[in-house]
Amino acid sequence: PLGIVIAGGGTGGHLFPGIAVAEDFASRNPQNRILFVGAGRPLEKEALARAGFAQRIIAIEGIKGRGRWAKMRAVLKIPGAVWRSAGILRQARADLVVGLGGYSAGPVALAAWLKGIPVVLCEQNSVPGVTNRMLIPLARRIYVSFDDTRHVAGLRKKRFTGNPVRGQILDARRAPVDGKDRFTVLVVGGSQGAHAINQAVVAALPHLKRPESMRIVHQTGEADRAYVAAAYRDRGLDAEVKAFFHDMASRYRRADLVVCRAGATTVAELTVMGKAALFIPFPFAADNHQEFNAQTLVDEGAAMMLRQRELDGPLLASRLDALIDDPERLAEMAARSTAMGKPHAARAIVDDCYQLLETATEM
Repeated sequence: PLGIVIAGGGTGGHLFPGIAVAEDFASRNPQNRILFVGAGRPLEKEALARAGFAQRIIAIEGIKGRGRWAKMRAVLKIPGAVWRSAGILRQARADLVVGLGGYSAGPVALAAWLKGIPVVLCEQNSVPGVTNRMLIPLARRIYVSFDDTRHVAGLRKKRFTGNPVRGQILDARRAPVDGKDRFTVLVVGGSQGAHAINQAVVAALPHLKRPESMRIVHQTGEADRAYVAAAYRDRGLDAEVKAFFHDMASRYRRADLVVCRAGATTVAELTVMGKAALFIPFPFAADNHQEFNAQTLVDEGAAMMLRQRELDGPLLASRLDALIDDPERLAEMAARSTAMGKPHAARAIVDDCYQLLETATEM
């Protein structure tokens, strides 16, 4: 049995690939000891509790994009976070640390490197985040979701595996869809929703040619849930509105088109499910990585993209109408999306981790 410590998270985009890797390690050997280490955000706690994995918390804050005093406070927390991480690694009898990105991965990976424990990184985006860029020299392997990921091109330790997706998404790929009689649009702005997308969809409703012919499933985030639900209700439209969907697999399965941000986990899940997408990238993502993520699928004919700065109700309605009226194009987008999917990414990563550890043992 191995001791696997998975570090980082903070957002679903970082955390869910880690859960997928953890699930594969657990399936290989039920005796493997798997522990997540993070900053203890509510999303992390809830998602890990649902998946059945334990978590330990370290006191750490992000640095990028904050004021001077907040940065100083965050920097002062780093030594204590590394010290606590070292203790957690010792107690967990860690054989391997998997860094997911996010600022809480940094102290754990640094502590592991200082203790001689192999470190591997999962980089979900086409442009690595600050933490992973800093950890690249310490890592034995870097598993990337895009073959042209920046800052790691040409590195021998890079492995193009794709972005791992959770077992529930994989299980839903081939499940039948029964009783669906309307064109279904899934609107999802990420785990917290997306106010700009919510506003644009509400503004688009009066401009849709045949809104009664579609069903809309909309994840809004808690702040906008009541207002968006009221907008659909006032127009008498068939819509399911929730702050957050825990069963995204079934929502993806029934969708004919997905309107969404372009976080790496969303991109991976869409391609594994083989879904056509209309991306509206978050324009303030670090290094504009969401637009780069989306462009990769647009270039392959698997998706369309609207930039948030050009987003308004009439334009969004026209794009939705055009896609709904062109089933052949939608089918082609879905087929190209499927061709880009990497459903076995978690397996490839775990296979390589075992090989890495065997090589380290032989040395």
